[in-house]
Amino acid sequence: MKVDLFDFDLPNERIALRPVRPRDAARMLVVRGADAPFEDRGVRDLPSLLNAGDVLVFNDTRVIPAQLEGRRADGEAKIGATLHKRLDLRRWQAFVRNAKRVKEGDQIVFGGGVTAIAEARLADGSITLFFEGEEPVEVLLDRAGTMPLPPYIASKRGVDAQDLEDYQTMFAREEGAVAAPTASLHFTPRLVDAIDAAGIGRAMLTLHVGAGTFLPVKADDTDDHQMHAEFGRISAETANQLNEARAKGGRIIAVGTTSLRLLESAVDENGIIQPFAGDTAIFITPGYKLRAVDGLMTNFHLPKSTLMMLVSALMGRDRMMAAYQHAIANEYRFYSYGDSSLLLP
Repeated sequence: MKVDLFDFDLPNERIALRPVRPRDAARMLVVRGADAPFEDRGVRDLPSLLNAGDVLVFNDTRVIPAQLEGRRADGEAKIGATLHKRLDLRRWQAFVRNAKRVKEGDQIVFGGGVTAIAEARLADGSITLFFEGEEPVEVLLDRAGTMPLPPYIASKRGVDAQDLEDYQTMFAREEGAVAAPTASLHFTPRLVDAIDAAGIGRAMLTLHVGAGTFLPVKADDTDDHQMHAEFGRISAETANQLNEARAKGGRIIAVGTTSLRLLESAVDENGIIQPFAGDTAIFITPGYKLRAVDGLMTNFHLPKSTLMMLVSALMGRDRMMAAYQHAIANEYRFYSYGDSSLLLP
């Protein structure tokens, strides 16, 4: 499909630079199938919009301070690095600013005395960084890194201490993401209590979101776009919970596109979700038949993005373009710190 089919005009003022407070005070646009009217609701309405026996699936990944600034050890070139994907205990793939000034074997000195050696340059343009020393890389990043806010926020304001809290979900447990699963940013203990009281189940999986999620689609056709791989894990316990819920008539509602993509990577041809541990580079576009989920809670996405294509696969392109025009006209807040939508085909 032509990538331009997923383009739309978004006024700059619709991009949220901070989240609402409290988190569950965000608005939520409910989009149902066919010609049902759009519903302007709030995130706090979620328990009344689902049924007892449905299950919400959350991503428990934790964002690490993956944005690094430094220079080559010879002092000649400033280097910016955004970690993308862990390769082993000391190696990470990274997208590097000023990458043409870095060659294999160069030492890069970051803040806090943290150093890394540039190794292989990969086909996607990223570079492997080997972090020197004996301390765990997570400790080094706490000392030298900052939160990797999306470019559409970071280009408008600096990262500050408030982002350490704002850009982390209440479910964050497993360290390794360089972008937050932003649909879950709306949840609070109060909302979770209401969900539990309504008889709606909760399940957890882990997908370590990579920086590739921010990269624009440069191809003209979706067939020519290459997704970046990310590591995910679904336990046997979670898989069993979801399969049992569906067998009893409950719906599986992914909270965020990260949860949806991992579930669709793990489901078999019969619609049974299998345990999973490994990389996924799944690319969901219209024409893809979703087998693992019955709905999606997600924020509003970038024009011509892979995530706009994903929600169009779930609901239909025309339906989603109409929903986004409704959201823009009604002043919903877009992107990571913005409002939410509940998509129920």
